[in-house]
Amino acid sequence: MTMTSQPGEGGENDSAAPQGGEPVPAAPTPPGLAEALEKALAENKDLYDRLLRKQAEMDNFRKRTQKEKEDLRQYAAGDLIRSLLPTLDGFDRALQHRDESVPAGFYQGLELIYRELREVLTRAGVTPIETAGQMFDPHLHQAVETVDDPNHSENEIVEELQRGYMLKSKLLRPAIVKVAR
Repeated sequence: MTMTSQPGEGGENDSAAPQGGEPVPAAPTPPGLAEALEKALAENKDLYDRLLRKQAEMDNFRKRTQKEKEDLRQYAAGDLIRSLLPTLDGFDRALQHRDESVPAGFYQGLELIYRELREVLTRAGVTPIETAGQMFDPHLHQAVETVDDPNHSENEIVEELQRGYMLKSKLLRPAIVKVAR
Protein backbone atom coordinates (compact mmCIF):
# COMPACT_ATOMS: atom_id res chain seq x y z
CA MET A 1 0.00 0.00 0.00
CA THR A 2 1.28 3.45 -1.01
CA MET A 3 0.88 6.39 1.23
CA THR A 4 0.31 9.83 -0.23
CA SER A 5 0.76 12.83 1.87
CA GLN A 6 -1.86 15.54 2.08
CA PRO A 7 -1.01 19.18 2.68
CA GLY A 8 -0.70 19.86 6.33
CA GLU A 9 0.21 16.26 7.13
CA GLY A 10 3.96 16.92 7.19
CA GLY A 11 4.75 15.35 3.80
CA GLU A 12 7.64 16.27 1.51
CA ASN A 13 5.67 18.85 -0.53
CA ASP A 14 4.70 20.86 2.51
CA SER A 15 8.01 22.45 3.42
CA ALA A 16 6.74 26.06 3.71
CA ALA A 17 4.28 25.30 6.47
CA PRO A 18 5.34 24.34 9.98
CA GLN A 19 4.04 21.29 11.70
CA GLY A 20 0.91 23.07 12.89
CA GLY A 21 -0.20 24.00 9.32
CA GLU A 22 0.31 27.79 9.68
CA PRO A 23 2.17 29.68 6.91
CA VAL A 24 5.65 30.96 7.61
CA PRO A 25 5.66 34.75 8.10
CA ALA A 26 7.54 36.80 5.49
CA ALA A 27 10.97 38.01 6.38
CA PRO A 28 10.81 41.25 8.33
CA THR A 29 11.39 44.39 6.26
CA PRO A 30 14.66 46.12 6.95
CA PRO A 31 14.32 49.35 8.88
CA GLY A 32 13.92 52.45 6.67
CA LEU A 33 12.77 50.52 3.58
CA ALA A 34 9.20 51.83 3.82
CA GLU A 35 10.51 55.40 4.21
CA ALA A 36 12.87 54.93 1.27
CA LEU A 37 9.99 53.64 -0.86
CA GLU A 38 7.82 56.62 0.05
CA LYS A 39 10.71 58.98 -0.68
CA ALA A 40 11.33 57.32 -4.07
CA LEU A 41 7.62 57.49 -4.95
CA ALA A 42 7.47 61.18 -3.97
CA GLU A 43 10.59 61.91 -6.01
CA ASN A 44 9.12 60.01 -8.96
CA LYS A 45 5.89 62.06 -8.72
CA ASP A 46 7.91 65.29 -8.50
CA LEU A 47 10.01 64.35 -11.52
CA TYR A 48 6.91 63.38 -13.50
CA ASP A 49 5.26 66.73 -12.67
CA ARG A 50 8.42 68.56 -13.75
CA LEU A 51 8.46 66.55 -16.98
CA LEU A 52 4.86 67.54 -17.72
CA ARG A 53 5.63 71.21 -17.04
CA LYS A 54 8.71 71.11 -19.27
CA GLN A 55 6.72 69.45 -22.04
CA ALA A 56 4.04 72.15 -21.74
CA GLU A 57 6.71 74.88 -21.78
CA MET A 58 8.28 73.34 -24.87
CA ASP A 59 4.92 73.13 -26.60
CA ASN A 60 4.21 76.79 -25.75
CA PHE A 61 7.67 77.74 -27.00
CA ARG A 62 7.05 75.95 -30.31
CA LYS A 63 3.68 77.66 -30.72
CA ARG A 64 5.11 81.09 -29.86
CA THR A 65 8.05 80.77 -32.28
CA GLN A 66 5.72 79.52 -35.02
CA LYS A 67 3.45 82.54 -34.49
CA GLU A 68 6.46 84.88 -34.48
CA LYS A 69 7.68 83.35 -37.74
CA GLU A 70 4.25 83.78 -39.31
CA ASP A 71 4.02 87.40 -38.10
CA LEU A 72 7.51 88.12 -39.38
CA ARG A 73 6.67 86.63 -42.75
CA GLN A 74 3.39 88.55 -42.95
CA TYR A 75 4.78 91.89 -41.89
CA ALA A 76 8.39 91.71 -43.09
CA ALA A 77 7.47 93.56 -46.23
CA GLY A 78 5.79 96.33 -44.20
CA ASP A 79 8.80 98.68 -44.25
CA LEU A 80 9.35 98.18 -47.97
CA ILE A 81 5.67 98.73 -48.73
CA ARG A 82 5.58 101.81 -46.45
CA SER A 83 8.49 103.27 -48.45
CA LEU A 84 6.59 102.64 -51.72
CA LEU A 85 3.47 104.53 -50.58
CA PRO A 86 4.82 108.00 -51.53
CA THR A 87 5.44 106.66 -55.04
CA LEU A 88 1.84 105.45 -55.15
CA ASP A 89 0.73 108.92 -53.99
CA GLY A 90 2.81 110.48 -56.77
CA PHE A 91 1.02 108.33 -59.34
CA ASP A 92 -2.34 109.37 -57.85
CA ARG A 93 -1.47 113.08 -58.13
CA ALA A 94 -0.04 112.72 -61.65
CA LEU A 95 -3.17 110.98 -62.87
CA GLN A 96 -5.53 113.47 -61.18
CA HIS A 97 -3.81 116.58 -62.56
CA ARG A 98 -3.40 115.85 -66.23
CA ASP A 99 -1.79 118.41 -68.50
CA GLU A 100 -3.49 118.80 -71.89
CA SER A 101 -0.14 119.40 -73.58
CA VAL A 102 1.10 115.92 -72.57
CA PRO A 103 0.15 113.17 -75.05
CA ALA A 104 -2.59 110.74 -73.89
CA GLY A 105 -0.26 107.76 -74.48
CA PHE A 106 1.96 109.00 -71.64
CA TYR A 107 -0.95 108.90 -69.20
CA GLN A 108 -2.00 105.49 -70.47
CA GLY A 109 1.49 104.20 -69.63
CA LEU A 110 1.29 105.83 -66.19
CA GLU A 111 -2.11 104.22 -65.58
CA LEU A 112 -0.74 100.81 -66.58
CA ILE A 113 2.24 101.10 -64.20
CA TYR A 114 -0.03 102.43 -61.44
CA ARG A 115 -2.50 99.54 -61.85
CA GLU A 116 0.30 96.95 -61.80
CA LEU A 117 1.81 98.49 -58.67
CA ARG A 118 -1.59 98.48 -56.93
CA GLU A 119 -2.19 94.84 -57.93
CA VAL A 120 1.19 93.80 -56.51
CA LEU A 121 0.42 95.62 -53.27
CA THR A 122 -3.06 94.10 -53.10
CA ARG A 123 -1.61 90.60 -53.49
CA ALA A 124 0.78 91.43 -50.63
CA GLY A 125 -2.25 92.26 -48.44
CA VAL A 126 -2.29 96.05 -48.75
CA THR A 127 -5.74 97.66 -48.77
CA PRO A 128 -6.63 101.36 -48.85
CA ILE A 129 -8.55 102.75 -45.87
CA GLU A 130 -12.03 103.89 -46.83
CA THR A 131 -12.78 107.46 -45.84
CA ALA A 132 -15.62 108.68 -48.03
CA GLY A 133 -18.73 109.12 -45.87
CA GLN A 134 -17.04 107.48 -42.86
CA MET A 135 -16.93 108.72 -39.31
CA PHE A 136 -13.54 109.81 -38.00
CA ASP A 137 -11.65 106.97 -36.31
CA PRO A 138 -8.42 108.05 -34.58
CA HIS A 139 -7.04 104.52 -35.05
CA LEU A 140 -7.31 104.80 -38.84
CA HIS A 141 -7.41 108.50 -39.62
CA GLN A 142 -5.31 111.55 -38.85
CA ALA A 143 -7.32 114.78 -38.77
CA VAL A 144 -5.36 117.83 -39.88
CA GLU A 145 -8.28 120.21 -40.10
CA THR A 146 -11.80 120.57 -38.80
CA VAL A 147 -14.30 122.46 -40.92
CA ASP A 148 -17.84 123.74 -40.46
CA ASP A 149 -19.95 121.91 -43.02
CA PRO A 150 -23.74 121.78 -42.70
CA ASN A 151 -23.87 118.91 -45.23
CA HIS A 152 -21.93 116.56 -42.94
CA SER A 153 -22.59 115.38 -39.40
CA GLU A 154 -20.13 116.01 -36.59
CA ASN A 155 -16.91 113.92 -36.83
CA GLU A 156 -17.76 112.83 -40.37
CA ILE A 157 -14.86 112.89 -42.82
CA VAL A 158 -15.31 115.73 -45.30
CA GLU A 159 -12.26 115.21 -47.48
CA GLU A 160 -9.33 112.81 -47.81
CA LEU A 161 -6.04 114.64 -48.26
CA GLN A 162 -3.82 111.55 -48.34
CA ARG A 163 -4.93 107.93 -48.62
CA GLY A 164 -4.17 105.60 -45.72
CA TYR A 165 -3.31 101.92 -46.04
CA MET A 166 -3.56 98.70 -44.04
CA LEU A 167 -1.32 95.66 -44.38
CA LYS A 168 -3.69 92.81 -43.56
CA SER A 169 -4.90 93.87 -40.10
CA LYS A 170 -2.00 96.24 -39.34
CA LEU A 171 -2.05 99.98 -39.99
CA LEU A 172 0.69 101.00 -42.42
CA ARG A 173 -0.23 104.66 -42.68
CA PRO A 174 -3.27 106.56 -41.40
CA ALA A 175 -5.44 108.46 -43.83
CA ILE A 176 -4.98 112.22 -43.55
CA VAL A 177 -8.41 113.83 -43.55
CA LYS A 178 -10.54 116.92 -42.93
CA VAL A 179 -13.32 116.37 -40.41
CA ALA A 180 -16.63 118.19 -39.91
CA ARG A 181 -17.38 119.69 -36.54
